[in-house]
Formats: sequence, C-alpha cells, structure tokens
Amino acid sequence: MMREGDACVALLRSKLHGLVERNRSLEEENKQLKHQISRLKGQVSSLEGQDTDRKILWKKLDNFSNGNSYLKEKQFVHNNDSKEAMDLNSTSCYSRQQFSRAPLVRSRAPRVPNPPPSPTCIQPTVNTRKEGGMAPPPPPPPLPSRLLKSTKAVQRVPDVVELYRLLVRREGKNDAKSASMGIPVATNSREMIGEIENRSAYVLAIKSDVENQSEFINFLAMEVQSAAYKEIADVEEFVKWLDGELSYLVDERAVLKHFPNWPEKKADTMREAAFTYRDLKNLESEASSFHDDRRVATPMALKRMQALQDKIEQGIHNTERVRDSASGRYKDLKIPWEWMLDSGIISQLKMASLKLAQEYMNRIVNALKSDPFTNDEELLLQGVRFAFRIHQLAGGFNEGCRKAFQELKMYASKSD
Repeated sequence: MMREGDACVALLRSKLHGLVERNRSLEEENKQLKHQISRLKGQVSSLEGQDTDRKILWKKLDNFSNGNSYLKEKQFVHNNDSKEAMDLNSTSCYSRQQFSRAPLVRSRAPRVPNPPPSPTCIQPTVNTRKEGGMAPPPPPPPLPSRLLKSTKAVQRVPDVVELYRLLVRREGKNDAKSASMGIPVATNSREMIGEIENRSAYVLAIKSDVENQSEFINFLAMEVQSAAYKEIADVEEFVKWLDGELSYLVDERAVLKHFPNWPEKKADTMREAAFTYRDLKNLESEASSFHDDRRVATPMALKRMQALQDKIEQGIHNTERVRDSASGRYKDLKIPWEWMLDSGIISQLKMASLKLAQEYMNRIVNALKSDPFTNDEELLLQGVRFAFRIHQLAGGFNEGCRKAFQELKMYASKSD
C-alpha cells in the first residue's frame, strides 16, 4: 500500500506537470499575440492611408451636393488640373462603391418593431400611496416543491469528514483549495484597436438611422423603461427580443448615443441579469444531465467532472460576491433579484454538484472493482477529496451520494 508521503509526492508531481504544460501554452500564446499585434499595426497604417484618400473624396462629394459650385469646380479641375482629375478617376474601387451606395443608405425605411414577448407572470400593480407610507415589497416566490424535497433530503454525513481527515491529515487545511488549476480566465486573444472613423457609407448610415429610426428607438426606450417582470426568465426573453430589434441599426452604440432619452443603465442592467442567469442555468443543466461515459478512461473522466465542479463553485462564488450590490440595483430598476438568493439558483447548483459527486464516487468504485492493478490509495484519496469538497459545499449528502460514499468507505477499510 502506498504511503501517505508517496501519495503527496505523486499529487505534487502531477500539479507541477500541469503547471509546466500551462506555462508552455501561455508562452506559445504570447508569441501568437505578438505576431498578431504587429499584423494589426500594419492594418492600422493601411487604413490611415485609405482614410486620407477618402477625406479628399468626401470634399468632392460635398461640393457635388452644392450643385453649380461643384460643376464649376469640376470644370476648373478638368481644364487647369488634369492630373488631379486623373487621380480622382484612379481612386480605389472600394471607395467608389461606398459612395455609390450612400443614397441607398439614406433611403432605408423606418423600422416597424415587433411586439415584445408576453410575460409568463404579469407584475401586479402595487398601490404605493397607502396610509402610513410605502407599501411593503411582495415576498419572494416560494421554492418549487421538487426543489424543497431535494433540499430537505440533504443531510450531513460525519463519516465523510472523518475519512477525509484520516486519509489527508496534514493536507486537510489546504483541501478547500484543491481546485487550484480551475478554469483559466478566458482572455481575448484579439487586441481591440478601436474603430477608425472614416467619412464613408458607415458614417452616412449612422446619420440615416438617427434621422429615420427615431420613432422606432423611442418605442424601444419606452418598452425598456416600463419593463417590470417577476420572473428572471421573462427578463431573459425580453433582452433577447430587444437585442434582436436593435440589431436592425447599423451600430447600436453609435446611434443610441444621439438619443438622450435612451435608458442605457436599465437596458445594460437587464442584459447583465439575463446573461448571468442564463449562464448559471446552463451550467446547472449541464451538471444535472451529466452522465459518466464508461468508454472514457478513468483519469480523463475524473478531470472532466472536476472541471465542471470548478465552474459550479466559481459561479456560486461570483453570485454570492456581487449579490448584495446587484440586488439593490435590480430592485431600483424593477428587475427580479430573488433568483440570486441561496434558495434560488445557488440551491439548484448545489443539487447538481451532488449529482456530480455521486457519478465521481461511482466511477472510482467501478475502477477499483474492474482493475486489480489500480493504485487503490491514490484513487481513494481522490474520491474522498472530491466527496468532502461537495459535502461541505452542499451542506451534506442526499440518498444517492450516501450510498456511493458507503461503497467508497468499504474499499478504504479494506485497504487499511
């Protein structure tokens, strides 16, 4: 049987190997980013040259709109400066195509908006002018009966803590951070260089939207301002509808900044709430429907479950960290916030973690049964670590986890 010190050395070696691989990948990514930066700088220089040429053409286009003055200038150029006329004719095809499209951009018809989605639960109108001041806010909606039953079924299992301390001992204090690798923060490999404004069809299209789509934008502004939902799922549908409507504009930000009545703060906050809820809900659905594929090798299968659990814990941590400040903003803007409570999406994520713990322990037990040459001590240590981690997160085990843990504990007692 492998000693505890050997198991620690093996664990440290595996972590060191992972860090070396990660360092190598980061160095490779750094080289690629340097190459991409130099390429983008070249593109910027090229676009600046094109911008200078387009400014000259823009002056000519302005003169054309003045009628006779442009004709006189054209005649003057033709008679006295034939070289400049030749330069004008030799301008890039791309620029000529842009200006030829300009009248089409100006003539875009005003957008007729689609109606917003109907809420599944209409927000009741509350009379705030009651005697004695403001009416108290409505209580948060009760939990679904299915979730209540599963929450009550979770009970603490002292054996998990005891077995964990027995196998880990001195490393017990560091186990809460066992997910050291986690998921690397997603970095945008493409450097944002900003939009190079040129007096071309792009600018004309923005001006056209500001002039022709004002009624459409004002309608959307009123819908955002008056939006008040009880369910975050309705906010998610509303944001999807709003983004679909705004996609009609040439450039949402560039056009909306010309409308001082646009409720930018509320629109952005609704997007924040909807996207955060959607990501957490997708994560909960992924974990709840997770099924261990026995065709995948045990080390790879365990890593997948650990990575998924890392994302769950990160989602719970982020929600708890911003909950106090975010819920206040959501209340002020009439956006649902109860889903951020421990009884909401966090409880669902913890239930999904129990599903992962059960799959994880079952995979280790099956590996110990099927392969007599398996390193029992190392696998048991992994299983107990993961079980302890989720036991502490969820506040206990449900029936399925308790059964899986008892089998794991049986193998631990045999190895003793």
